[in-house]
Parts: sequence; C-alpha cells; structure tokens
Amino acid sequence: MTNTHESLLTVLAEQIEPHKKILVGFSGGLDSTVLLHLLVRLRAQYQQQNYQQQNCEPMILRAIHIHHGLNSKADLWVEHCRQICVDWQVDFRTEKVSLDIRRNGVEAAARDARYQSFQRELQQGEILATAQHLDDQAETFLLALKRGSGPAGLSSMPARMPFAGTTLIRPLLNVSRAELEEYAQTQKLQWVEDDSNQDDRYDRNFLRLNIMPLFNQRWPHFPQAVSRSASLCGEQEQLLDELLQESLDSLITAEGSISIPPLENSSEAKRNALLRRWLSQCGVKMPAREQLQRIWSEVALARQDAEPRFRLGQYDIRRYRQQLWLLPQYQDLAGTILAWDLQKSLTLPDGLGTLLCSKEHGMTVRKPTSHEQAAIRFGVQGNISIVGRQHSRHSKKLWQELGVAPWLRERTPLLYYNEKLIAALGVFITKEGQNLPDDEGISVQWDKITEPVLHLV
Repeated sequence: MTNTHESLLTVLAEQIEPHKKILVGFSGGLDSTVLLHLLVRLRAQYQQQNYQQQNCEPMILRAIHIHHGLNSKADLWVEHCRQICVDWQVDFRTEKVSLDIRRNGVEAAARDARYQSFQRELQQGEILATAQHLDDQAETFLLALKRGSGPAGLSSMPARMPFAGTTLIRPLLNVSRAELEEYAQTQKLQWVEDDSNQDDRYDRNFLRLNIMPLFNQRWPHFPQAVSRSASLCGEQEQLLDELLQESLDSLITAEGSISIPPLENSSEAKRNALLRRWLSQCGVKMPAREQLQRIWSEVALARQDAEPRFRLGQYDIRRYRQQLWLLPQYQDLAGTILAWDLQKSLTLPDGLGTLLCSKEHGMTVRKPTSHEQAAIRFGVQGNISIVGRQHSRHSKKLWQELGVAPWLRERTPLLYYNEKLIAALGVFITKEGQNLPDDEGISVQWDKITEPVLHLV
C-alpha cells in the first residue's frame, strides 16, 4: 500500500461501501483520530457529489468514546474527544463503564465493556468502524500463538464481520502505525497518548514495546507477513465452515441444542470442530481444547442417571435427552420462599416473570382455607401424588416422565399452602391442590419473561 493520503481515502471508501451511516469507536488516540478524520474528509466528498448530482446519499457520522475509568486523565480525554467532534461536526456520545476483571484481567474486561457499549449504541442501519491497524493485527496473532490457539484464533481480526445485527469494519487493518503517524503529522492532527501503553505488564504492551521492534529490525515486513498468515488461517476456517455446515445443520435441533449420538461416531477432530461451530453460532467465545474435552467427557458421556453441568464463561452446558444444551447461568433459587397475597400479582426472582390470579387463564387449583398461607418455593424433593395418576412418584422420576428439563425443574414456581404442595405451575396439580367440581377455585396465571435456552444468532 502506498503512503499517499489519497490512497488511504480511496481504500477507506472501498471498505465502507455501500454504507452511509457509521458509528466510530473513538478513543482519541492516534489510530481512531486518523480514522475519524478520514471519514470526515470522505463525508465532505459525498456532500460535494450530492450537491453536484442531487442523488448521492449523505454520510451520517457519529462517534462514541468509552470512559473506562482506569486513568486519572480519562475525564480530560473525554473533553478532548468532545471538542474534536464539535470541530469536525460529528455527533458525539460517551459512556462510562465498569469493568469486571475477575475472569480475564483488565485488557479483556476493557475490550468486552467497549463492545457491549458499541452494541447498545448502534442504531438501525448503522455500521461500526474501529481503528485497528496492521501492527495491531500482528500483535493479535502473536497473542493467539502464545495462548496455543488453532486456526480460528490465529486468523486474528477480520476486516469485516457481523456484529450486533449489523457489520463491524476495520478499514485500517492493512495500514501500518508508521503510515498513520505520517498522515496525522502531515494533517496536523492532535491526539491523546495513553501513558498506560508504556506499561509492559500488559501482554499487548510487552509485545509492542519489547518484541515487535526486534522483529521489525530483523524482518522489516514482518507485520505484513503475519497479516498474510492470519488471512490464510481465516480462509482455512471459512473452508471448514462451508464443509461442515451441512453436518452441523443436521445435528442442531430447533431449540438450538446439539445431538450427542452422531458426535460419538465422529473423529475427535471433527467432533471438536462441530462443537466449536455450534458454540460460535450461539455467540459464545471459543473454548480451549481442554474445555472441549471436559465438555465431552464430563457432560456428554456422563452416566445416564446423572445431571451433568459444565461452566463455560457466563454459560452452562448441560445434557438432556441425549443433547447438549447451552444455557445462561441461572440464579440458584433453592430455599427461596416468597409469601404471596393472592389478591396481588407476585414478581418472581431472576427474570422468571410474574404470577397473578385470573378467572379466565392459567391453572385452576382449590382456594386456600382461612388457615392456609400461599407461598412460592423452588426445587421439590420426595414423593408426589398428582391429579390424573393413581400412585405417587418420586419428584425426579415425575419430572422425567413429564418431560421437564432439569434446569426448568429448578426454576418452576411451586405453589404451597402452608407446607402442602399444591401445584408446579404450568406442569401439574397435586391431589392436595385439586379443585372439586362444585368449588369456585382459583386460576393461577404465570406470565413468563425469559427463554429457557439460548437461540442461535
């Protein structure tokens, strides 16, 4: 790629076509300042074309700055970015985020928080543009290599990818940092310098400060070579996606779970590839090989009477009816007791919805006596006698026979009068809760909110 500024503008125009509504991730640093400046220039070109041709759609630019709260100068950076956007007539947004560093450290937490904010801010028909460049790509590749990643990880950052129902583009991915610096100095741009970028305790900074200069000194075109390797890995993954898609489609159920028996007949390599693609389609970060092995051995191949569970990031993987299911990490509701005035609606915990008594809808049970207090509990154990069955059954067997998945058994509201189980709402009524034909009874309606499984994206 040449160093001329016009070529930068031409490549940018090719990258963003045909989109005209763009949200820019704007940190105020060198990279994002150059990207925003180029887009402002491109917008001016489109305005001139629109003036001349009367048929060119105008470009709408917006910028969002994420305040991570990690640096004492963060408030100053916000004001710098705001002023730049005022000067360049770009709609400006800022969002302050809180970081959860317990799982993956500061760098990963900051990145996750940024992209969550981007997702919230994106508007209908708008794409997201971020300013990663050629040197960033080389660092990302080396970090993936350090983690022992396969081709998917080594493919690093794509120039264009689906994101939040729209598209994320990285139009500077083939431009070096040196080219960006030369452009910024020629255009007399001002940008902020994050002093934490000099802290080589962070992996990316360690590579940037200590390793990449040695590589570049020995092999001046090292970043370009790494970028080609990343592209080749990406092509290999794309080919595997195409070759495995038909098999994957045959394994995934309408509910988004994946069938276990066909995987048992596959090689370990093919099984792992299919499991990775299933998780990827569910929007889950790729697991390590060791995690995939544990999912298979501890969940898929667990003994038949077990209810296995594997925690993967913010999700649980569970087995039911010879299928693997990906679920949110639900709140443990065991031991929860909610007193309920039947004259009022009751809000259930953990997004389960509300209960109310209705004359027209719901499950009809007997009214409580004057000495009985209604309450909602979760997680029943022991023998249960239900309406429609002659003999009592242990709760575990009963749930199984009624086809209720283990995670739903733990989240089904149980209506009690004092210590008597009256009903598992939406599932069964006990003989203690049966309403006699001549009695008025009450109908309990459960308005649910959350879905029991994650659907494919």
